[in-house]
Amino acid sequence: MKTATSTFTRSLAIAACVLSLSACTNMNSTQQRTLSGAGIGAGVGAVGTVMTGGCVTCGAAVGAAVGAGAGYVYDKTR
Repeated sequence: MKTATSTFTRSLAIAACVLSLSACTNMNSTQQRTLSGAGIGAGVGAVGTVMTGGCVTCGAAVGAAVGAGAGYVYDKTR
């Protein structure tokens, strides 16, 4: 049974996704690599913690931070 709260939450999540995608236009190379690194790092961190039985949210957050840093450093060294 759907409640008004679950419908509102779903609508809010969809709106957040659409707005976040529109923020990715006209980025320079450094911003693109940093964002890509964060996304890849979050995925790897989440999968790694699922496999080891740790906190998935913590793994995704740490992975995103490390990935963003690595993407930024990689772009600056090129």
